Amino acid sequence: MTDKKVALVTGGSRGIGKACAIELAKAGCDVVITYAGNSAAAEKTVEELKALGSNSDSYKFDVSNQAEVDEAIAKIIEKYGRIDVLLNNAGITRDDLFIRMDAEKWNAVINTNLNSAFYVSKPVVKLMMKQRSGAIINTSSVVGLYGNPGQANYSAAKAGLIGFTKSLAKELGSRGIRVNAVCPGFIETDMTKDLPNMDEYLKAISLRRLGQAEDIAKAVKFLALDADYVTGQALEVDGGMLI
Repeated sequence: MTDKKVALVTGGSRGIGKACAIELAKAGCDVVITYAGNSAAAEKTVEELKALGSNSDSYKFDVSNQAEVDEAIAKIIEKYGRIDVLLNNAGITRDDLFIRMDAEKWNAVINTNLNSAFYVSKPVVKLMMKQRSGAIINTSSVVGLYGNPGQANYSAAKAGLIGFTKSLAKELGSRGIRVNAVCPGFIETDMTKDLPNMDEYLKAISLRRLGQAEDIAKAVKFLALDADYVTGQALEVDGGMLI
């Protein structure tokens, strides 16, 4: 049990998820992260979080498997007693032109990037309703708003998260629960380092640079802890790429 706010970050061992976990820990939260396979990265992130004064832990499970999610969330609730912030951040890419995209690539991305938000949010929402407070942030993407060639599966999943966000915000607002989405543009992570034609993308970004994971983390911290009268929004953090 803890008296501090507890934040749960899925896919929190590296990249944007790790940056968000660190930002929330700096803001005084106890931060719990989940990861899919890289235990060394998760352990390192937990050590960094603990160094910031956070009573942190990591849980390995498949966010696209409802049974595994339910089991892990129950353990987290038993240990911490509360969840005040949920960041649905876990995600993968399986890019290909639609004509070449097979069902495995489609389903893998939809299950991990979209269905997982349903599985993870379900038990957390039940707890937040009892608490009559909480903030849920879903990591969407600008491609969920505008699409992108070769990413029909990823774009569909991220667009689905925006619709999910707005619907939950309408359902849960009367219980004191806020639900928002953050929509990163091109952020310098492992998922974007191999993108072709990056020079062309940079020309389209008003700030003429790729974003950093910390740029998204600051927006997540705002939506999680500071934006008491903001709900149902999809906040674009893209350096002015799509204005």
